[in-house]
Amino acid sequence: MARIFRFPDLGEGITEGEIVRWLVAEGDAVRADQPLAEIETDKAVVEMPSPFSGTVLKLHHKEKDIIKVGDILVTIGEKGESADAVATAEKPVAAPPRAASPPSPAVPGPAAASAVLATPKIRKMAADLGLDLSRMRGSGPQGRITEDDLRKAPAGGPPEPPAPAFKVKAKFDFYGELERIPLRGLRRSTARHMAQSVSTAAHVTHFDEADAETLVRVKEALTASSPSPGARMTFLPLVVKAVVAALRKHPYLNSLLEDAEEEIVLRKYYNIGIAVDVPEGLIVPVVKFADQKTVFEIAADIASLASAARGRTLDLADLKGGTFSITNVGMLGGEAATPIINYPEAAILATMKIAERVRARGGVPVVRTILPLCLSFDHRIVDGAEAARFMNDLKAVLEDEALLRAALEP
Repeated sequence: MARIFRFPDLGEGITEGEIVRWLVAEGDAVRADQPLAEIETDKAVVEMPSPFSGTVLKLHHKEKDIIKVGDILVTIGEKGESADAVATAEKPVAAPPRAASPPSPAVPGPAAASAVLATPKIRKMAADLGLDLSRMRGSGPQGRITEDDLRKAPAGGPPEPPAPAFKVKAKFDFYGELERIPLRGLRRSTARHMAQSVSTAAHVTHFDEADAETLVRVKEALTASSPSPGARMTFLPLVVKAVVAALRKHPYLNSLLEDAEEEIVLRKYYNIGIAVDVPEGLIVPVVKFADQKTVFEIAADIASLASAARGRTLDLADLKGGTFSITNVGMLGGEAATPIINYPEAAILATMKIAERVRARGGVPVVRTILPLCLSFDHRIVDGAEAARFMNDLKAVLEDEALLRAALEP
């Protein structure tokens, strides 16, 4: 008997994904647990396994389509069966609307409801609200109706004008040629996350700098004493350990704000997100329990996570659980930046280019190795004075060899 497979709820708050690549074609025989497609969800690409064996009767979406939880992915059955019959049979029929005072919207009928793009949840909500989906124009992908569309829907009146069958997109403007690049995949996920952070957290950036002479010296000594010959030690693992030492003294920088409960949640563990630049956008995998690891273990974790991020083989768990993030801009240059907080975290640190700079010491200009530091924090949680104290303690660890070596211990 033919059966349909819907895009499942993967947890972690994931509501949609993008089909990167189909791994099967219509007519293929598949076995249970065989990967059907690669789907990008929340910056990770996962393989979606088949829940049962049979023949692929129909692929219900194209590559690059955005799918919601509950959307039909594929129909699998016996060779020669009809895929359309089982899909139609499983479509939910809209329930009668609740009684409403005149003027009330038209009652949605089964035929009209099934002709629009909407998930079962949206159809149920529309039926409960007495809204006719066939009279609405969706704002989601491929015209799909969303919860926001239901909230904005009028309680009656004339139907909205139908969406045009196609839209001509200009290839030139007044000044010259245009190239249009669809906002998809990781870039789309990054854009949404950045917009959420800026529209929710109250961003403030504190700028400072640390004398990096000690940092350079300790890093060179660690490279020489590495337990793995040939392993490359960078400054970043040392900065991670110094950050953890400062976070212990300033727990509000390691917290989040639960808006609904109106509570600040102080995290008693230290999971440090490391921003990784990849061609498609920005990924922030997380080094878990950084306080319990040696500097060499952190260096290995960073290298492994960065490699997986660039190869798009990260597990979803690698992207979750962060309490504070670091973005290392220094390898590309620059004096200062205003990093965007990795919401819902309370703060993010940007480390800039370590370089020789002229500074005054006792009224005399001297050349010192300087590390510029830029801390963006959520002013709803952290006051400016607390951010400054955190930076002072971070600088103290980075500049004092005894404090730095103590911070490097698990």
